[in-house]
Parts: sequence; structure tokens; C-alpha cells
Amino acid sequence: MIALRELGNVVLLDISDGIPQGKALDIAESSPIDGFNSGLTGTNQYKDIENSDAIIITAGIARKPGMSRDDLLQTNAKVMKEVGENIKKYSPNAFVIVVTNPLDAMVSVVHKFSNLPANMVVGMAGVLDSSRFRYFLASELNISVEDISAFVLGGHGDTMVPLINCTSIAGIPLTQVIDMGLITQKKVDEIVERTRNGGKEIVDLLKSGSAYYAPASSAICMLESYLKDKRRILPCAAYLNGEYGVKDLFIGIPVIIGKNGVEKVLEVKMNDSEQEMFDKSVNAVKELFRLISKSMVL
Repeated sequence: MIALRELGNVVLLDISDGIPQGKALDIAESSPIDGFNSGLTGTNQYKDIENSDAIIITAGIARKPGMSRDDLLQTNAKVMKEVGENIKKYSPNAFVIVVTNPLDAMVSVVHKFSNLPANMVVGMAGVLDSSRFRYFLASELNISVEDISAFVLGGHGDTMVPLINCTSIAGIPLTQVIDMGLITQKKVDEIVERTRNGGKEIVDLLKSGSAYYAPASSAICMLESYLKDKRRILPCAAYLNGEYGVKDLFIGIPVIIGKNGVEKVLEVKMNDSEQEMFDKSVNAVKELFRLISKSMVL
């Protein structure tokens, strides 16, 4: 996707010898057909990411059926520590997008060990969750996904918070669409729950891995906003320093992403129910961070 949009040259890094090299070559061989000129390199050496403008982290073990995102905690935290330390060594000025689960906790680990400013480290969460929510709504309403605007905030897990009051259909608030009888509150509640379990649904279907394409699209959306200074408003796991009444925590909220990374955190007003769910999500992320802190020096 990076190559197709010609956002820059790409280095694929993996610990398995031959895997990144083979994938890079495979993609590169499609360039005459798809018409892109981005360079692609596969490597097993961290030194090859030196002076990168941006880094997308997908390293770590993937979910398998029966596993929650949180089950990945300790193993992937160790991987993020290693990745963060090598970013600090080779690309200390990069903008970093973390995709590895459990997302919010992994962003914190990368931030700690990369020594990057908080505005230069984000997690890919809300863009994907919001896309799933929009897709499920569009499918139920039998309308274009382009006409649905929605935000999903909070942690990237079972406690995520789809904001119903901020959801609109072609500018019409979802609450009014419910009043019109085009969709029931019960069906909306079911879609909210399906969104929370969107990743699990795919894991259960694949049986041997987790989602690939939608997470990739979400990360590239964030990357493009940074590289092209598009200043898009995107829900991401970003650092809070008092906003939303939360300090020293990465969690999903809407932010503006531009050439300086996270340029502004936007504070959305929530109703009492949404605020209660958001607070629950904050506490869940704090608990994950506490569990990591017991086994790592953070």
C-alpha cells in the first residue's frame, strides 16, 4: 500500500531469514504492472532502518482462536522493548505507528524504550475500530460506507467506546436515524458489540492468524497524514497529559496528525453513559500497564 501510494521507499524487517526478502521481491515485481517506483528492501538487520522517516510496528505473536488481545501482553512487551531500543539507536527522529496488540500497552512500551517524544508515537486502533463500526452500520442500513461518520474511542479491546452521539449518516445524527425507524436501538447495540469483537471474529474465521488488510489500510491512512501533512482528524492511541482527566497514558482519542506527528488532542464531549464506558476503558488500559510494569522496568 505504501508503494502503491508512492509514499516513499520501504524496508521490510523480520527476524525470519528469507521472509522479508521474499515478500519485498514479490511486491517489487508487481511494480511494472501497478506503476509504482518505490524501492523495496527486505532485511533481518535493524541497522537497515537507519534514518527512517516513519516506522510501522507489527512485530510480535498474533492472536489465535480463544486468545484475547491481552493474552499477548508479556511476550509482545519484550518484543516492543527490543524494537523500541533499536528505533532509539537507528531512527531517533522517526514517527512511529504501533499495530502490535495489546495495542495501548504496547505503545507505552515503545514510547519508553525508543525515547521518542510522546507526539511521535501513536497506536493504530481507533481508525480500524471506527472503520469496522462504519462498515457494519452501512451493511445494516444498505447504504454507502462513505456516508457514515463515526468515532470509536478508548482502549483497543473489549472496552472500546463507539460514540453513538458522534455518529452520523450523511450528516444526520444516528439518534435521528433510529427515530426515523431506519434502524433499531437494539440493532445498533448489536453492531457496537460486534465492533468490540471485530478482531476476534476474524481470528475465529481464519483460525491461523488475525486481521491483515483493514489494519494495514488504517496504519497507512495515519502514515499518509503524517508524511503529507494532511492534518487529518483520526482516532488513535495517543498520549494524554491531563486531557479527558487522564494523565500519562496512551489511549484511543481523536487527534490531528500532521508533519509534527500528533499535533493536537481533541476533547470530545461524551454523555454520561459514554463517559462511564470511557472511564472503564481507561482503567482497563491502566491495569494492562500495571501488569507490564511488574515484569519490566518502565
